[in-house]
Amino acid sequence: MAETLKARIAEEAKALGFDDVRFASADAVDGAGEGLEGFLAEGRHGDMGWLASTADRRKAPRSLWPKAKSVIVLGLNYGRAGDPLAILKQRSRGAISVYAQTADYHDVIKPKLKALAARVQKFAGGEVKVFVDTAPVMEKPLAARAGLGWQGKHTNLVSREFGSWLFIGSIFTDIEIEPDEPEQDHCGACRRCLDVCPTSAFTAPYRLDARACISYLTIEHKGHIAERFRGKMGNRIYGCDDCLAMCPWNKFAQVARETKLSLRAESDNPTLAELLVLDDAAFRARFRGTAVKRTGRDRFLRNVLIAAGNSGDETLLPLIEERLYDSSPLVRAMAVWALSRLAPDRFRALRSTRAAGEADPDVRGEWLAAAA
Repeated sequence: MAETLKARIAEEAKALGFDDVRFASADAVDGAGEGLEGFLAEGRHGDMGWLASTADRRKAPRSLWPKAKSVIVLGLNYGRAGDPLAILKQRSRGAISVYAQTADYHDVIKPKLKALAARVQKFAGGEVKVFVDTAPVMEKPLAARAGLGWQGKHTNLVSREFGSWLFIGSIFTDIEIEPDEPEQDHCGACRRCLDVCPTSAFTAPYRLDARACISYLTIEHKGHIAERFRGKMGNRIYGCDDCLAMCPWNKFAQVARETKLSLRAESDNPTLAELLVLDDAAFRARFRGTAVKRTGRDRFLRNVLIAAGNSGDETLLPLIEERLYDSSPLVRAMAVWALSRLAPDRFRALRSTRAAGEADPDVRGEWLAAAA
């Protein structure tokens, strides 16, 4: 009977477009709580205060919902054809992480989770709750426990069937379902994901310092990006796929079946020139329905200007100079830095008048620091 229920759930999940489905007990995930405590205690979460504020609820599924007995863990493949790192050589274009180039995955996966939960409740009874990564669920340790994959040395989930390209969702239920066996760690001696990191954000295998991670810096970090990271960012303007793309298990990866996760031409690594002119309304229109929109125009333009400063493309100078007068100090500061990188003589010509007239201390500091 138990296997029949699991088979039925798996069949329904595949029919809804999920690529993998596994099952776990709602008991605490071994070691996950302690790992989270260490991560937070050392401040490696940076600006992500929501991780600290929800830490107690994250430590175990039952902390989030005491009635939970089992968790259905779903994987949705978002793999792409071709080399996702090839864009890094096109310095006048902005590199957007693969997962954010298409429809926001929250909008894709959550309706599927709700539909599956309704079907499970209809034929198996009980109560259900659905979660994506906006909820305080430690989804990667939970997925590893369920056998969906294992957490690689880059701390992300790795699947033997889909490599590093799986979105994860979960359905909690008060029904008892026989759990699957956890997947073994198959990383071995490989450290490609660690060695490729541009900013050396991995302090050890399985240990990430988010404060040095380009994905964190370009997406979660709200303030100015430290100068020591800017040159290493290259043209990465939203996220970073380097550690994911280097995993050897990607040789088994497949192209996504879900049409909403198929590449859309209008968000496929656009030119820096077309991004530098975006005001708030144009930014919202351009990235409507994608994960990029959630970062906001000012933080995004901050990233674009860093990429412009790294591009070596002097045709961008007029657009960079326009951003010196932007209403956002975050944007103005990085326009100063980009100008100093691309056109030192022009920078020196503007420095004294612009620095003297700049009211924001951080922007003024950029004028003075770049002059040093």
